[in-house]
Amino acid sequence: MAAPPKAALAKWEKVRSFALGLPGAGEEFPWGETVVKVNKKVFVFLGVTDGSYPLGMGVKLKDDAMHAHALSCPGAAPSGYGLGKAGWVQIPLAQKGAPGAEVLCDWVEESYRAIATKKLIAELDAR
Repeated sequence: MAAPPKAALAKWEKVRSFALGLPGAGEEFPWGETVVKVNKKVFVFLGVTDGSYPLGMGVKLKDDAMHAHALSCPGAAPSGYGLGKAGWVQIPLAQKGAPGAEVLCDWVEESYRAIATKKLIAELDAR
């Protein structure tokens, strides 16, 4: 297995630390993958970093413009297991033309807002 490209891994780390910095967020490892949850619900799938699978992330985007933008990224696709129907998008991080960390963090925040309680969203907005 080849290690993920350094630039993609750096992006992954930024996205992960941004997600963990959101109010009430916590990291878990179901199925050996990294996920970040709020209220026991996943708001970002971060997959694995061991090179066994391409580096990527999955987020829930209810905003139509963000959803369309995410799906327009190279290699992006609706998430599997029926999650795509609920607005989940899988975005590869290592592909040429992949979005930068800032855009990815915006999408993580949008996904968080779709899942977090009003109280936690108010806490985030108060920052």
